[in-house]
Amino acid sequence: MNTCKTGGKFPERRLRRLRRVESLRDAVADVRLNKDDLVCPVFVGDFESSRPVASMPGVEQQSVKDAVDRIREQTRVGLRQFVLFGVTHENKKDATGSYAAHEDAPVNRVLKSVRDAGIEAVMYADLCLCEYTGHGHCGVLDNSAGAAETKVEVDNDRTLDVLGRVACVLASSGADVVAPSGMMDGQVGTVRRALDDNGHGQVAILSYSIKYASSLYGPFRDAGGGDMKFGDRRGYQMDYRRSREWQAQLNQDLAQGADMVMVKPAGAYLDIVRQVRDACSVPVGAYHVSGEYSMMCAAAERGWLDLKEAALEVTHGIKRAGADVIVTYFAPQLVGWI
Repeated sequence: MNTCKTGGKFPERRLRRLRRVESLRDAVADVRLNKDDLVCPVFVGDFESSRPVASMPGVEQQSVKDAVDRIREQTRVGLRQFVLFGVTHENKKDATGSYAAHEDAPVNRVLKSVRDAGIEAVMYADLCLCEYTGHGHCGVLDNSAGAAETKVEVDNDRTLDVLGRVACVLASSGADVVAPSGMMDGQVGTVRRALDDNGHGQVAILSYSIKYASSLYGPFRDAGGGDMKFGDRRGYQMDYRRSREWQAQLNQDLAQGADMVMVKPAGAYLDIVRQVRDACSVPVGAYHVSGEYSMMCAAAERGWLDLKEAALEVTHGIKRAGADVIVTYFAPQLVGWI
């Protein structure tokens, strides 16, 4: 005899039913991280051996050899995307960042070594001058009188000329993607023309199209050795108090030939990540920046949060907001956690 009862009214929906056990939660999850979402930042310089970055636990300034060895090792466990940042000795810095265009600069040597070794990896190269200029700004200055100077004026067009030359050297060295991050007007168009005119039409551009003047970059400047000697970058990076400016910046870069675009920072700007994702069809990157990373590490060191669970939650949040690729210092750990 069938004793099943049927209710006379529409039954209450229990939202917790699909949360009951882990296997069921996994089955219905619709936001999933995978290894190909992750880009690992690598800081490389002319060092005999690698050295830790005090403000970024687990991150190092690496020698060329160590960087190549680490990239090889990490590709074996499934991490396949890396972005290179150069660390430059003070005696090789100048007012125009000319060392960035030298074939023997550490970034260019790593690119060439990775290619010569046949390592299967997507190699991005940061394209900015801050780590190569004596003043620490992202371009050639109109007024570089010295540390006493407080007003920063970047000569946009002179900077573009340098960026075009550096992009071609990075491409010749083996970069798959160059990533202009200095927020110069017209940087994407200049870099695209320089690459195309010099036989590097296959090299893609990831533009830091939406990069805010953020207080969360401090540890990165320790890692890259690119801190400013005077002034700040608010005259060329975006103001976080403006909620719609990103649209003009995005449209400009897409019109000039950007293949991918970046939002930086990520964690505090998820609303922008979502809007950019909805506004364009190219891949969208998001950079979980050094300050966001270091805050989480500091809290974990004090026992205030579980670093693994927090990193997974935050990175899923960036993915959920719409990022296709995520630049994160957690990348080596995340490969083993997801």
